[in-house]
Amino acid sequence: MKIGQIAPDFTLPDQNRDRFNLGQHLGKGPIVIYFYPKDDSPVCTAQACAFRDKYQVFQTMGALVVGISSDLEDSHQSFAAKNKLPFILLTDEKGEVRDAFGVPKKFGMVPGRVTYILDKQGILRGMSNSLTNAKSHVDDALAIIRTL
Repeated sequence: MKIGQIAPDFTLPDQNRDRFNLGQHLGKGPIVIYFYPKDDSPVCTAQACAFRDKYQVFQTMGALVVGISSDLEDSHQSFAAKNKLPFILLTDEKGEVRDAFGVPKKFGMVPGRVTYILDKQGILRGMSNSLTNAKSHVDDALAIIRTL
């Protein structure tokens, strides 16, 4: 995806096995969608906890935070409970949504870590792409939302 493009609509199961549809959340405020490689890995846990620690700031700004990986619902549920994550985690088991957003793989096999910041119409306004600097995703997302 490129800045200015409309995000592809999708529906995925969340950690509670409810269906999340991106289109149903448009018009309400900015949406932060962060793709990450794996529940419970050190950098992914740091990233999720960084989003958790700033979650109230995102809420104050009217933003929805959504994490996506290929992990299954039970894994997400455990990961969210263990780390007290207040936001939605979605299962993209086959990587179809990851592919639709154009998230690159590192070294040809490791799922990339990319955060997309959408305005309330679903237009991509910014992104953060760092496999190892998880905290930068949160800082970048907040900076971009402040400009909307």
